[in-house]
Amino acid sequence: MWCPKYRRPVLVHPVAERLRELIEQEAGERGWSIVAVEVMPDYVHLFVRADPIASPSYIANQIKGFTSKVLRGEFPHLRRRLPTLWSRSFFVASVGSVSAATVQEYIETQWERPWRKGAVS
Repeated sequence: MWCPKYRRPVLVHPVAERLRELIEQEAGERGWSIVAVEVMPDYVHLFVRADPIASPSYIANQIKGFTSKVLRGEFPHLRRRLPTLWSRSFFVASVGSVSAATVQEYIETQWERPWRKGAVS
C-alpha cells in the first residue's frame, strides 16, 4: 500500500485506469503476478505474487518509480500539483498467517468501509 505525496486525491479516472494498466504491465514484464489491485483516490492497495528473490521493497519501488514517470509524463496536471507523485513511504506485509483469499477480499472491499460511505469512484 502506498499513497500520493501529501495524500492528495489525484488517482481518479482516467489516472486510476492508466495506473492499473501500468501496474499490470510492469508486473508482467518482471514475471510478477497481480492477485488484486485497488486504486482509491488517495492510495493504492496491491497484492502481488513474486519470486522470493524480489524483496517486497524492491517490488514496491519498481512499480512506484515506473508508474510515477509514465503518469507524470501523460498527465501534466500531476506535475503541477505535486513535486513527486508518490510519497516516499509504503506499507508492505507478507501473507503467511492469513490466506491469499482473505487479503484479496480485504483489498476488494475497501470502498465498503464506513469512512468511505458516499465516496465517488
